[in-house]
Amino acid sequence: MKYVLVTGGVVSGLGKGVTASSIGVVLKACGLRVTSIKIDPYLNTDAGTMSPFEHGEVFVLDDGGEVDLDLGNYERFLDVTLTKENNITTGKIYQSVLDKERKGDFLGKTVQVVPHITDAIKERIESVAHVPVDGKEGPADVCVIELGGTVGDIESMPFIEALRQLFFSVGHDNFCLIHVSLIPVLGVVGEQASWYDGAYAMVNAELSLEFCFLDLSFVPNLMVYNILSVGDLQPLLDNTKQKLSQFCHVPATNILNIHDVPNIWHIPLLLRNQNAHHSILKQLDLLSIATPPDLEAWTRMAETFDNLTDSVRIAMVGKYVGLTDSYLSVVKALLHACIACSLKPSIDWIAASDLEEDSAESNAECVLVPGGFGDRGVSGMILAAKYARENNVPYLGICLGMQISVIEYARSVLGFERANSAEFDKETPNPVVIFMPEGSRTHMGSTMRLGSRRTLFQTTDCVTSKLYCNAQYVDERHRHRYEVNPDIIEVLEEAGLKFVGKDETGKRMEVLELPGHPFYVGVQFHPEFKSRPGKPSAPFLGLILSAKGQLEACLNSHQNGS
Repeated sequence: MKYVLVTGGVVSGLGKGVTASSIGVVLKACGLRVTSIKIDPYLNTDAGTMSPFEHGEVFVLDDGGEVDLDLGNYERFLDVTLTKENNITTGKIYQSVLDKERKGDFLGKTVQVVPHITDAIKERIESVAHVPVDGKEGPADVCVIELGGTVGDIESMPFIEALRQLFFSVGHDNFCLIHVSLIPVLGVVGEQASWYDGAYAMVNAELSLEFCFLDLSFVPNLMVYNILSVGDLQPLLDNTKQKLSQFCHVPATNILNIHDVPNIWHIPLLLRNQNAHHSILKQLDLLSIATPPDLEAWTRMAETFDNLTDSVRIAMVGKYVGLTDSYLSVVKALLHACIACSLKPSIDWIAASDLEEDSAESNAECVLVPGGFGDRGVSGMILAAKYARENNVPYLGICLGMQISVIEYARSVLGFERANSAEFDKETPNPVVIFMPEGSRTHMGSTMRLGSRRTLFQTTDCVTSKLYCNAQYVDERHRHRYEVNPDIIEVLEEAGLKFVGKDETGKRMEVLELPGHPFYVGVQFHPEFKSRPGKPSAPFLGLILSAKGQLEACLNSHQNGS
């Protein structure tokens, strides 16, 4: 197994995730099989209980893993299916070591960070790296590991020590270290050197802090600099690379720069254009088996998006719109669907808590209400669902968004004025959304209905089934504690709302539609998690097609098998 380790310095959030994903894309384009691991040094066991405002969205995997959003980038860029084990946290490592200690596995020894924690980290990395994630048999050729946070963090040190030991155990030819850092440039000054001089000092101090406790041979093989530019964009000059090379002990040819691009699909192309693949393959002794990178399809995708002129206006009514990373996969799914329709997405971010009766109107061409937890903003979401239903505006409700459409329909059409979810009003006389029987009311982590579950379409003569190419069933990922009350289904369907998708028991409602409406769809699952570039999610595609009046033609083509 060959390992590529991506670390970061200066500040967190430098774009290590996109850099690691892009490295994977380039290596995959060279004919290699690639897998990924994300290391998060925080003490949480997983990302499941974290606030979206603090850490962005929680990405859900097929096996029910609640993981860091970077794993979503890995899946989308590499078109792989990861597991919860591909996200390693301090919490998982310490929990596994302490469980062994309680069972007496250490035979009375004093349990310490070195060697017990570091050994557990190495064992976990090597075990996970050998699990295939691309649907083929046998391990991948290369495992790209991203170390979250910054190298100088105290919480990262056990992982750095473990990775240092891994480096020596697998050998120089099987390990490539890539360090991502930041160079700020004030373009209006017009004199690049003065700002880069500051960057030299920053990098020198950074490396002194971050690598002083490591063996001298464990230094980066490549450096990637994200250029933060105020004003005109300027690439790294040759003399700048030479100076950085002297400070970092990295050949100037292995110092790369990443700057602002029209879309992130250009990042693998930037790396390819700077021969990053050659440097990595040379370090890993893979030049003899790798092929020149074939990124023709990837280039077309990036350039197609750049050249789009028409757009579609989407009203995103959510709870966490203050941080767009809270809905990262939703945004990416919208992007994939829009590109499939030769459109650019134009998203109106609407805070549900700010939406009131007299302001519940929009010039948007469609409305999307994504998932969320808690009662904040629910009244605004209900107004959005009502507006879309009454004004024939295409609507897609995801998870909570589906439940919202049921609450609104029960109130407005059935006349159940106090209809609500038991999550928001435990005393409601009309609980149209209820707590799942198997859920836990005392523990929050990993106690929801999680991961890939099967939805059976009750008829293929419905919009959603047709969007899934006339499928009889679909497997999508879930993350919820509450569900539509099965006792209210008959009344709702008699009033016109149709539940066209159910689970295998027939008791859990998975998909609803409103016949006669251009597009009014709610899904209990999260289709955004399986959307891919070039393979847009069906519900998102239906929303965008309907917004532009193209849905019927698309459904007819699916019906005809074309």
